[in-house]
Amino acid sequence: MNPTNWLRTRFIPAVITALGVTFLVAGMLSFTNPVTADPLATSSPTDVAVVDPTPSPLITLPPISSGAPTPTSSAFPADRVASRVRIAALKIDLPVIAPRGGYPPCDVAIYFGDERLGQPGQGRVTYLYGHARTGMFLPLLDASKDASGKKMIGMVVEVWTNDDQRFLYVITNVRRHVPYDEVFNKPFAGDSEQLWLQTSEGVGTQPKLQVVAEPLSNEPADHKEANPVAKPRNCA
Repeated sequence: MNPTNWLRTRFIPAVITALGVTFLVAGMLSFTNPVTADPLATSSPTDVAVVDPTPSPLITLPPISSGAPTPTSSAFPADRVASRVRIAALKIDLPVIAPRGGYPPCDVAIYFGDERLGQPGQGRVTYLYGHARTGMFLPLLDASKDASGKKMIGMVVEVWTNDDQRFLYVITNVRRHVPYDEVFNKPFAGDSEQLWLQTSEGVGTQPKLQVVAEPLSNEPADHKEANPVAKPRNCA
């Protein structure tokens, strides 16, 4: 693994663990075949229940100061949107685009736009989704098969925004078999800064996989790094 990525995704969380401030985390997963990730259509409830997280070993990750405080909602730039997402430990690195009508495109992640959700630094839930396909969010689904996804707990997720900011989050929870028509129940009810990632466990209205991450810090970023060229591809 590249030393920089190792430092960002593994070493820093490990060091902070010794400080003794804990996040409650949990893993609960199984899996089905990877295919699509479209939270926009309607669906019927499935027979698979959402299992509330159960306590597992605690991970200690207090906020890492970047020298720049996380913006409050009152200071939040009105035109800020997520523009890139990376999980270096899983080799995920995708441009993020605005939602479009119809079937979600490939080779990008998409932020879900809703007044009950937000963007990084707004003090609300940021919700990104993408297909469980090669070069996209498939590594999330694959990782969930190993030890119920526990190895993802503690991984760092980077999200850049179009106004040249980089936000760091740490994965604290993995939720599987979430019924298609219930994926937004908890994100819509969120009242603090969080990042939710979604991908599919099957075609269309099959249950979804959700990965939840808590904020660590934010800092200014290079404009080019924060704004990769998105090349969405029709993969319907």
